Amino acid sequence: MAPAQVLCGKAAAAQMRERLKTQVAQMKERVPGFRPGLAILQVGDRDDSNIYISMKLKAAAEIGINANHIKLPNTATEAEVLRCITALNEDPAIHGFIVQLPLETDQPISTEKVTNAVAPEKDVDGLTSINAGKLSRGDLGDCFIPCTPKGCMELIRQTGIQIAGKKAVVVGRSKIVGAPMHDLLLWSHATVTTCHTKTAALAEEVSKADILVVAAGKPEMVKGEWIKPGAVVIDCGINHIPDSTKPNGKTVVGDVAYSAAKERASYITPVPGGVGPMTVAMLMQSTIESAQRFLEQCQPGKWNIQYNQLRLRTPVPSDIEVSRSCIPKLIGHLAREVGLLSEEVELYGRTKAKVLLSTLKRLKDQPDGKYVVVTGITPTPLGEGKSTTTIGLAQALGAHLHLNVFACVRQPSQGPTFGIKGGAAGGGYSQVIPMEEFNLHLTGDIHAITAANNLVAAAIDARMFHEQTQSDQALYTRLVPLINGVRKFSDIQIRRLQKLGIEKTDPGTLTDEERNKFVRLDIDPATITWQRVMDTNDRFLRKITIGQSPTEKGFTRTAQFDITVASEIMAVLALTDGLGDMRRRLGKMVVASSKKGEPVTTDDLGVTGALSVLMKDAVKPNLMQTLEGTPVFVHAGPFANIAHGNSSVLADKIALKLVGQEGFVVTEAGFGADIGMEKFFNIKCRYSGLRPHVVVLVATVRALKMHGGGPTVTAGVPLPKEYTEENLQLLATGCSNLGKQIQNARTFGTPVVVAVNAFKSDTEAELQLVIQLAKEAGAYDAVKCTHWAEGGKGAVALAQAVQRASQELSNFKFLYNVELPVVEKIRIIAQQIYGAKDIELSPEAEQKVVVYTKQGFGNLPICMAKTHLSLSHDPEKKGVPTGFILPIRDIRASVGAGFLYPLVGTMSTMPGLPTRPCFYDIDLDPVSEQVNGLF
Repeated sequence: MAPAQVLCGKAAAAQMRERLKTQVAQMKERVPGFRPGLAILQVGDRDDSNIYISMKLKAAAEIGINANHIKLPNTATEAEVLRCITALNEDPAIHGFIVQLPLETDQPISTEKVTNAVAPEKDVDGLTSINAGKLSRGDLGDCFIPCTPKGCMELIRQTGIQIAGKKAVVVGRSKIVGAPMHDLLLWSHATVTTCHTKTAALAEEVSKADILVVAAGKPEMVKGEWIKPGAVVIDCGINHIPDSTKPNGKTVVGDVAYSAAKERASYITPVPGGVGPMTVAMLMQSTIESAQRFLEQCQPGKWNIQYNQLRLRTPVPSDIEVSRSCIPKLIGHLAREVGLLSEEVELYGRTKAKVLLSTLKRLKDQPDGKYVVVTGITPTPLGEGKSTTTIGLAQALGAHLHLNVFACVRQPSQGPTFGIKGGAAGGGYSQVIPMEEFNLHLTGDIHAITAANNLVAAAIDARMFHEQTQSDQALYTRLVPLINGVRKFSDIQIRRLQKLGIEKTDPGTLTDEERNKFVRLDIDPATITWQRVMDTNDRFLRKITIGQSPTEKGFTRTAQFDITVASEIMAVLALTDGLGDMRRRLGKMVVASSKKGEPVTTDDLGVTGALSVLMKDAVKPNLMQTLEGTPVFVHAGPFANIAHGNSSVLADKIALKLVGQEGFVVTEAGFGADIGMEKFFNIKCRYSGLRPHVVVLVATVRALKMHGGGPTVTAGVPLPKEYTEENLQLLATGCSNLGKQIQNARTFGTPVVVAVNAFKSDTEAELQLVIQLAKEAGAYDAVKCTHWAEGGKGAVALAQAVQRASQELSNFKFLYNVELPVVEKIRIIAQQIYGAKDIELSPEAEQKVVVYTKQGFGNLPICMAKTHLSLSHDPEKKGVPTGFILPIRDIRASVGAGFLYPLVGTMSTMPGLPTRPCFYDIDLDPVSEQVNGLF
């Protein structure tokens, strides 16, 4: 019989690498810039592992695979290894991932646990229990096969023999080679026997094999005379035996006595040069297969996200019924769908989570998506549906146009929720779910702000009390106490000394004059601007007297409570771009002036560090979802008249990175375009550096009829017939307000799309009239929207218009230069946005301009605090008032947030409860724990 033909693994592997190169090139043609990714995780520094890894890295580079070698020290713990595996599992650039075995470690690490931690869809070694189980069941098209058995099968196929019906014997039962080899041969229809070193009559079993695969790890254990004449012999062994003729004193042999076996077999693999090169080639092939699956299932830059199918009902049920009709996705699942890593997400139950700011650092090189701001015409007291439009537009862009999209909205205050509004999650079939979680506490951010704000208030009064009752020496002794016999300034005290121009760090070296300056803030009580807050409408706390306890020794003063969302700390949260920036802003907040007219800050009070600690979790955006399963960031809720009324910069920035270049972020600006949008552009965009692509302006027939001279619209009172019957003349007159708000938006150089939010009482003629007049007024487009009744489906036309508008060249510009004098900046806003003839400052406001300019705050942006119910200061003046003088009764400073806010007309930052608040209807089912009656 002629000697066996040698199955050269090197040659077969070389041919395979050439085929794989072609496949990689084709993938790059299909998706420019795409490269299959392979990760090899090694624990320790074994020499043999290093050699094998080097071979794999070399093969990957030749083919065009982007290979990463991650090496952990042998001191790495199991938890550290598993964390590394999780990160690689979640990395979309990694398509194949192997753990190099054996693990070289000084720590107790379960190899089984480690290998099973690899995501099955990336387990190109085929070692996880899931892939092994699928192979065992015969699901060969839905699993990864271990590389060595896969290479053996390729070599057997190259012989040209028919496997089906042949007698096959596998010697060895390891999970890596023997067991999967048995399954592969079995599912190729061979009759398979598995043997091992303890098998009785092993030679007899081997002699029956038409196909013999040996992977026992014993040098030359299978003798030549055992081989059935004409058999195919695949030797997987790699063994070192002594050999004095070799320089290193040893040689490599297989598990089969090669020379003798070659005389009996028809085909045989050499050692080395047989199975080994094929193992590496098959690893590369599996990586390419995984990358191809990735491209089939997930387009690069597109989320692989599942959307919820709405079951629309007519008439539309209550908001809470609609909310509960949809089962939310687990929030951790949604986080993975949008590309967040598990280490970047902190779960707060099943339906909400916080997203860590480290996400921004990871995605810093990712291009931003398209930025859309939703605003509105001057509304009725009922609101015109900006929140609902924001959510409906996001649902349309995501679930219907299949674009990456995030909605970014404000967190509602408990005050309006329990007072008169009853929630702010959107409405109908365009809302954030679950509504109860959205509207009640969420993750506690507002409570953190309440605690931080009131800590500052307590510090102010305590400091004033102690300064009035103690000498300089007593104050100094208590402010810089002896600790273990040593006095030492804290970091915040060093900053105060530097602010005072005292360049000393040794507490014992201060002069009496320096001590006096250091210990005395000397706050003028009449200048205190910092108030206490709570997240409830309590009208009787609008003015209070504090310090009436005998322990306060007669130091009483008049103060007040504001609603929490009016706190400057809320505005800081909304405008900050990170922890460091937040800490700086918190420290710069001005709470009062000294009797010398110098600003007193929270840093002077020594509370900055404590505030940062209280706010460390609140700074992380909250992740939720819409009814149709699109992601939503709910973060920050600054009062829309006292502050700038927009959700957080951080949420927008993270969302813009996550959606990618072709995606969209839809955010909402509070109140009408003359307030929320103007502040969005001039304050939020100025600090964030972000530039919007499109303005969506929400209008309703109801509100436009009001501006045309219709009767008063009052919450809780049925609408007069003028609003429920067609009246084109009234509507056309009221469209002047729409035209003015379009003009306001275009002043900033951004295209405007008008969303006509349709109600069931609106006629088609009315809706078409609004669309026509909007386009004539300069809107890029105007479309009818029915998202309240139909969800994202009802906003598809709006989404398409927004998508088109986003392609337009934006010529964004700010309304004013911050270097202009304070009065001039106010005048520009009043005249260009509101349509005022001029402004008029009260003596108090004029004095504040002088004080703030002197204190160095004159170059801050302006945040006008006025009614949202009119373009003017008078809520009764509808339409487009002209020729009026805008009265500025006072000006206040939010230095930490970064703006001055003039007070226009009269308003309170502590709303009162109506006669019949929403909480009359609210209750809790003690059995199901379901909240009833809130919405």
